[in-house]
Amino acid sequence: MKPDNKDIRPEKKSIAAELDQRVSGALYMILADYTGMDMPQTTELKKNLRDNAASFNVVNNRMLNRALEGKADGLLKGQTAIIYGSGDVVEVAKVIKKFTAENEKPAIKGGFLEGKAISGQDVMELAKLPSKDVLRAQLLGTLQAPCSQLVGVLDQKVASLVYVLDAVRSKKEQEV
Repeated sequence: MKPDNKDIRPEKKSIAAELDQRVSGALYMILADYTGMDMPQTTELKKNLRDNAASFNVVNNRMLNRALEGKADGLLKGQTAIIYGSGDVVEVAKVIKKFTAENEKPAIKGGFLEGKAISGQDVMELAKLPSKDVLRAQLLGTLQAPCSQLVGVLDQKVASLVYVLDAVRSKKEQEV
């Protein structure tokens, strides 16, 4: 957004600059309709999101549309809040899904992940994925599997050699 346009009030310029900074620095941004949420619910959601390095802010649709350069035209209807951050989007999606299941709010409109538009359904699908730590553990297990299998095979070969030598020794002892 270009805050120097027309005769915009200074406080609006400040809000626009802050919104631009939030949008540009976020790895992901999820748009939600927070209609019907009361203050305790909002506070609880903000706390849960903060634990996962995410933020929840209510925004003006027109200012957000300017900040996103018109990319979210279809999503900006009704009351809009943005959930954004630079942490693990899967964990944030899980928090949102759990909160939505318990409170039936907020309604996810869609969002952006690494600059690409995603739908509200895509956000819920993200919640089904394992976290980064689980994926790392699975990758490490996959990478270690061939080494472990090789060690097992080599161990069996050494054990087979020991059994053969023991059998030869036993046979020679019986001959004597």
